[in-house]
Amino acid sequence: MPDAGRETVRDRNDDDARRTERDPGAHSEPSSGGAEQAVETQGESPLVRRALSAAVSRETPDVITPPLEQPEGPDTPIARAAQAAVAMQNGQEEWPRPKACRVMTVANQKGGVGKTTTTVNLAVSLALHGNRVMVVDLDPQGNASTALGVDHHADVPSIYHCLVEGRPLAEVAVEVEGIPNLLCVPATIDLAGAEIELVSLVARESRLRRACEAYDSDELDYILIDCPPSLGLLTVNAMVAGSEVLIPIQCEYYALEGLGQLLRNVELVQAHLNPELQISTILLTMYDGRTRLAQQVADEVRSHFGELVLSTVIPRSVRVSEAPSYGQSVITYDPGSTGALAYKDAAKEMAYQNSGQVQPAGTEENQA
Repeated sequence: MPDAGRETVRDRNDDDARRTERDPGAHSEPSSGGAEQAVETQGESPLVRRALSAAVSRETPDVITPPLEQPEGPDTPIARAAQAAVAMQNGQEEWPRPKACRVMTVANQKGGVGKTTTTVNLAVSLALHGNRVMVVDLDPQGNASTALGVDHHADVPSIYHCLVEGRPLAEVAVEVEGIPNLLCVPATIDLAGAEIELVSLVARESRLRRACEAYDSDELDYILIDCPPSLGLLTVNAMVAGSEVLIPIQCEYYALEGLGQLLRNVELVQAHLNPELQISTILLTMYDGRTRLAQQVADEVRSHFGELVLSTVIPRSVRVSEAPSYGQSVITYDPGSTGALAYKDAAKEMAYQNSGQVQPAGTEENQA
């Protein structure tokens, strides 16, 4: 008696053979050459070729260049951030320039609120978008000089020589490498004893103002003065020299405690030394959207200062902390990071202040 199971298997094999004769490739395994061809077909577009060949070491590449032929993509936050980073890196977008040079004092006697970081990144953002900027490092620690990659060892001509010896700013200002339109007046360790030496000098509170007035203001759009975390003679010199005060405020409770003292000092300088001084800008820094406290601090500051507070907030960012160790701002270190895009939006708001022009929309993720 024939085995039904074997007959079934034999019949199935015969059917497979007949199908193979009609279609030789029906049961053949795909060759490795076919796989390679499929990969090559997938990589035909310029965008895919760039993605396959890119070597990324941080959040974004060091130099971001758009593809030769890139179709319009979806309007997503990531796409907008990438486009903003490309425009910022290539200087494709120009912002309004003020009618006269704006001398801005970046001050807050509380340390660790982001004064130097704010000064450096706002300056770089403005310079990359067509404004001529000078950073005056008035902090003896010289952190702004370090972040801009400017040499500030003891023998370098610095802001100390302008304040104590009366040297012109033009003799000590140096160009920042890789950033067109940006100058830096470095600070050295000599500045630590400047306050004692200034006490016995004539017009000790206005030494920096005289130096700024002697500089050709037609060559600059902004002078940003990075102050030390104190309210001594150096900070007073900065307030007398400037017409605007920019206050970075960390989104934490302790950051609000010393704000009242700073405001009283601004009023004293207004009354006795510089009646033109005014608080023009307040920037919320180190914002952590995961905490209720950060939002409460932001709401309280906005309710008290109103339109003086920029709509952009600076989030906590690892890239912002890393950049100074490489002698760079976060704008050049990682232009596509959240910190870089936030500072770019804040600088754009500053550029459009009192310009009479309508500001284009910024990055929604950086507003609170």
